[in-house]
Amino acid sequence: MALFNVTHPASFLLTGIPGLVSSHSWLAGPLCVMYAVAFGGNAVILQAVRMEPSLHKPMYYLLSLLSFSDVAMSMATLPTVLRTFCLNARNIAFDACLIQMFLIHSFSMMESGILLSMSLDRYVAICNPLHYATVLTDGVIAGMGIAVTARSFITLFPLPFLIMRLPICRSNILSHSYCLHPDMMKLACADITINSIYGLFVLISTFGMDLCFIFLSYVLILRSVMAIASHEERLKALNTCVSHILAVLAFYVPMIGVSIVHRFGKHVPRYIHVLMSNIYLFVPPVLNPLIYSAKTKEIRRAIVRMFRHIKM
Repeated sequence: MALFNVTHPASFLLTGIPGLVSSHSWLAGPLCVMYAVAFGGNAVILQAVRMEPSLHKPMYYLLSLLSFSDVAMSMATLPTVLRTFCLNARNIAFDACLIQMFLIHSFSMMESGILLSMSLDRYVAICNPLHYATVLTDGVIAGMGIAVTARSFITLFPLPFLIMRLPICRSNILSHSYCLHPDMMKLACADITINSIYGLFVLISTFGMDLCFIFLSYVLILRSVMAIASHEERLKALNTCVSHILAVLAFYVPMIGVSIVHRFGKHVPRYIHVLMSNIYLFVPPVLNPLIYSAKTKEIRRAIVRMFRHIKM
């Protein structure tokens, strides 16, 4: 804090869902179930990939990275969300809020990069299957994971400092049960143009570009699939992409909805903003393990074998 001679509150007050404060204790139950599914489901996938030799392939290594990012995201939000809804303990120290903000945005960007890497995996598997094993080696997959992680932490490293330079004097009440950069910067009684520009730059240059390249990869995949003569083989090829497409939709649709509501929904009720943000953060970690367990038979078989082995 000594870097900037500005005024900051000692702590922030987190908010659950406006207008539903009396129902927070009832909402705590479903939230605990969602966290249990997120932690349990992703942990099972991580263990299944680790234990099952047939899953030691690029596609499943990337799925492990996705599960790891989902677990990390859930761990970043868990302490404040459950304290707010279960204990009505709304205080969070200024420094702790900065750390949580950085982690939430970093793991979210990491997930976007992993989804892009998974689209590359599907492109190579379908459009260039003969070279799949030589193109996507273990070293390449490890490099992808390192690059995605480095991009997230390096790109978002300035965020805490951009907040620290701002005097926070309008209020210390945040709009969510966790800390986000747009929410914190709105409390400043100073010019936030730099924060807004940098936030928009990050959104377009990372999430936006990732989504564009994912879309492009599926355009190329579809063109390649349509060139296959057999209708059955076309369906078989497309079926290998279903899980990834659903995971992309589960991540990007809520994120786009949050961005639209945040930038253009000035007169939208506040609880809509909060609800959309909660869906964006909570839904992907819950849905991803369910999607891949239900739609990928290799994962299902590995999970069944794993639990049979545990019972023995």
